[in-house]
Amino acid sequence: MVLHRLEKSGSIRRIIRGLYDYPESSNLLKRQLSPNINQVAHALARKFRWKIQPTGATALNYFGLSTQVPGRLIYLTDGPKRSYDIMGTTLEFNNVGLKESKLKYPQSELVVQALKSLSEDRVDDPAIATIRERLTAPERKKILHDTQYITGWIYGIIKKICREEELHG
Repeated sequence: MVLHRLEKSGSIRRIIRGLYDYPESSNLLKRQLSPNINQVAHALARKFRWKIQPTGATALNYFGLSTQVPGRLIYLTDGPKRSYDIMGTTLEFNNVGLKESKLKYPQSELVVQALKSLSEDRVDDPAIATIRERLTAPERKKILHDTQYITGWIYGIIKKICREEELHG
Protein backbone atom coordinates (compact mmCIF):
# COMPACT_ATOMS: atom_id res chain seq x y z
CA MET A 1 0.00 0.00 0.00
CA VAL A 2 2.87 2.38 0.74
CA LEU A 3 4.28 1.99 -2.78
CA HIS A 4 0.80 2.51 -4.24
CA ARG A 5 0.35 5.74 -2.25
CA LEU A 6 3.79 7.03 -3.22
CA GLU A 7 3.05 6.23 -6.87
CA LYS A 8 -0.31 8.02 -6.72
CA SER A 9 1.36 11.10 -5.21
CA GLY A 10 3.98 11.13 -7.98
CA SER A 11 6.93 10.58 -5.64
CA ILE A 12 7.85 7.34 -7.40
CA ARG A 13 7.00 5.82 -10.77
CA ARG A 14 6.23 2.17 -11.49
CA ILE A 15 8.47 0.96 -14.31
CA ILE A 16 7.31 -2.67 -14.33
CA ARG A 17 5.84 -4.91 -11.69
CA GLY A 18 8.11 -4.73 -8.63
CA LEU A 19 10.43 -2.06 -10.06
CA TYR A 20 10.09 1.66 -9.33
CA ASP A 21 12.17 4.78 -9.84
CA TYR A 22 12.18 8.43 -8.85
CA PRO A 23 10.85 10.27 -11.91
CA GLU A 24 12.99 13.09 -13.28
CA SER A 25 11.54 16.01 -15.20
CA SER A 26 12.99 18.19 -17.92
CA ASN A 27 12.40 21.93 -17.74
CA LEU A 28 13.25 22.21 -21.42
CA LEU A 29 10.78 19.53 -22.53
CA LYS A 30 8.33 20.35 -19.73
CA ARG A 31 7.63 16.67 -19.07
CA GLN A 32 8.92 13.60 -17.26
CA LEU A 33 11.98 11.89 -18.70
CA SER A 34 12.00 8.20 -19.55
CA PRO A 35 13.68 5.91 -17.04
CA ASN A 36 17.37 5.11 -17.50
CA ILE A 37 17.16 1.75 -19.28
CA ASN A 38 20.70 0.80 -18.24
CA GLN A 39 19.74 1.26 -14.59
CA VAL A 40 16.56 -0.77 -15.16
CA ALA A 41 18.60 -3.58 -16.76
CA HIS A 42 21.04 -3.66 -13.85
CA ALA A 43 18.18 -3.59 -11.31
CA LEU A 44 16.59 -6.61 -13.00
CA ALA A 45 19.97 -8.36 -13.08
CA ARG A 46 20.40 -7.79 -9.33
CA LYS A 47 16.85 -8.96 -8.65
CA PHE A 48 17.30 -12.23 -10.57
CA ARG A 49 21.03 -12.62 -9.81
CA TRP A 50 22.02 -12.53 -13.47
CA LYS A 51 25.35 -11.45 -14.85
CA ILE A 52 24.70 -9.08 -17.75
CA GLN A 53 26.68 -7.12 -20.28
CA PRO A 54 25.51 -4.68 -22.95
CA THR A 55 25.72 -5.64 -26.60
CA GLY A 56 27.62 -3.79 -29.27
CA ALA A 57 25.41 -0.75 -29.96
CA THR A 58 25.45 0.30 -26.32
CA ALA A 59 29.21 -0.21 -26.07
CA LEU A 60 29.79 1.75 -29.29
CA ASN A 61 27.72 4.64 -27.90
CA TYR A 62 29.72 4.60 -24.66
CA PHE A 63 33.00 4.97 -26.52
CA GLY A 64 31.62 7.57 -28.93
CA LEU A 65 32.11 5.32 -31.94
CA SER A 66 28.45 5.53 -32.93
CA THR A 67 25.68 8.07 -32.53
CA GLN A 68 23.08 5.45 -33.41
CA VAL A 69 20.47 5.00 -30.70
CA PRO A 70 19.08 1.47 -30.78
CA GLY A 71 15.30 0.97 -30.64
CA ARG A 72 15.81 -2.17 -28.57
CA LEU A 73 18.41 -2.42 -25.89
CA ILE A 74 19.87 -5.90 -25.77
CA TYR A 75 21.92 -7.32 -22.93
CA LEU A 76 23.70 -10.65 -22.88
CA THR A 77 22.99 -12.69 -19.78
CA ASP A 78 23.64 -15.97 -18.07
CA GLY A 79 19.92 -15.96 -17.17
CA PRO A 80 16.94 -16.87 -19.35
CA LYS A 81 15.91 -15.07 -22.53
CA ARG A 82 13.40 -12.38 -21.55
CA SER A 83 11.93 -9.22 -23.00
CA TYR A 84 10.38 -6.23 -21.22
CA ASP A 85 8.51 -3.18 -22.49
CA ILE A 86 9.82 -0.23 -20.48
CA MET A 87 7.53 2.69 -21.31
CA GLY A 88 7.80 2.14 -25.05
CA THR A 89 11.41 0.91 -25.16
CA THR A 90 12.14 -2.79 -25.56
CA LEU A 91 14.66 -4.24 -23.14
CA GLU A 92 15.86 -7.72 -24.07
CA PHE A 93 18.02 -10.23 -22.26
CA ASN A 94 19.55 -12.94 -24.43
CA ASN A 95 21.05 -16.02 -22.86
CA VAL A 96 24.49 -16.77 -24.22
CA GLY A 97 27.38 -18.89 -23.08
CA LEU A 98 30.38 -16.74 -23.86
CA LYS A 99 33.86 -16.81 -22.50
CA GLU A 100 33.57 -13.02 -22.70
CA SER A 101 30.96 -13.22 -19.92
CA LYS A 102 33.63 -14.39 -17.48
CA LEU A 103 35.40 -11.04 -17.48
CA LYS A 104 36.02 -9.42 -14.12
CA TYR A 105 35.65 -5.73 -15.05
CA PRO A 106 32.62 -4.08 -16.72
CA GLN A 107 35.01 -1.91 -18.77
CA SER A 108 36.53 -5.07 -20.24
CA GLU A 109 33.08 -6.25 -21.29
CA LEU A 110 32.34 -2.88 -22.93
CA VAL A 111 35.59 -2.93 -24.90
CA VAL A 112 35.07 -6.52 -26.07
CA GLN A 113 31.46 -5.90 -27.10
CA ALA A 114 32.38 -2.67 -28.93
CA LEU A 115 35.14 -4.44 -30.87
CA LYS A 116 32.88 -7.41 -31.70
CA SER A 117 30.20 -5.00 -32.92
CA LEU A 118 32.65 -3.14 -35.16
CA SER A 119 34.15 -6.41 -36.50
CA GLU A 120 37.80 -7.05 -37.16
CA ASP A 121 37.98 -5.38 -40.58
CA ARG A 122 36.32 -2.13 -39.41
CA VAL A 123 38.56 -1.44 -36.41
CA ASP A 124 40.96 1.27 -37.55
CA ASP A 125 43.49 3.55 -35.85
CA PRO A 126 40.94 6.33 -35.11
CA ALA A 127 38.60 3.78 -33.43
CA ILE A 128 41.50 2.43 -31.36
CA ALA A 129 42.47 5.99 -30.36
CA THR A 130 38.86 6.84 -29.43
CA ILE A 131 38.53 3.80 -27.16
CA ARG A 132 41.96 4.47 -25.67
CA GLU A 133 41.02 8.08 -24.79
CA ARG A 134 37.92 6.93 -22.88
CA LEU A 135 39.97 4.65 -20.62
CA THR A 136 42.38 5.68 -17.89
CA ALA A 137 45.85 4.11 -17.71
CA PRO A 138 44.89 1.92 -14.70
CA GLU A 139 41.74 0.77 -16.54
CA ARG A 140 43.77 -0.12 -19.64
CA LYS A 141 46.18 -2.17 -17.52
CA LYS A 142 43.29 -4.05 -15.88
CA ILE A 143 41.58 -4.63 -19.24
CA LEU A 144 44.78 -5.98 -20.80
CA HIS A 145 45.14 -8.52 -17.99
CA ASP A 146 41.40 -9.33 -17.79
CA THR A 147 41.00 -10.09 -21.51
CA GLN A 148 44.10 -12.21 -22.11
CA TYR A 149 42.00 -15.33 -22.89
CA ILE A 150 39.58 -13.61 -25.28
CA THR A 151 39.29 -14.47 -28.98
CA GLY A 152 42.62 -13.84 -30.73
CA TRP A 153 41.75 -10.93 -33.03
CA ILE A 154 39.94 -9.06 -30.23
CA TYR A 155 42.86 -9.47 -27.84
CA GLY A 156 45.25 -8.29 -30.57
CA ILE A 157 43.30 -5.03 -30.86
CA ILE A 158 43.05 -4.69 -27.08
CA LYS A 159 46.86 -4.94 -26.96
CA LYS A 160 47.01 -2.02 -29.43
CA ILE A 161 44.59 -0.03 -27.26
CA CYS A 162 46.67 -0.77 -24.15
CA ARG A 163 50.10 -0.63 -25.85
CA GLU A 164 51.86 1.48 -23.16
CA GLU A 165 50.66 -0.78 -20.37
CA GLU A 166 51.87 -3.81 -22.34
CA LEU A 167 55.37 -2.29 -22.73
CA HIS A 168 55.69 -1.05 -19.15
CA GLY A 169 53.38 -3.33 -17.20
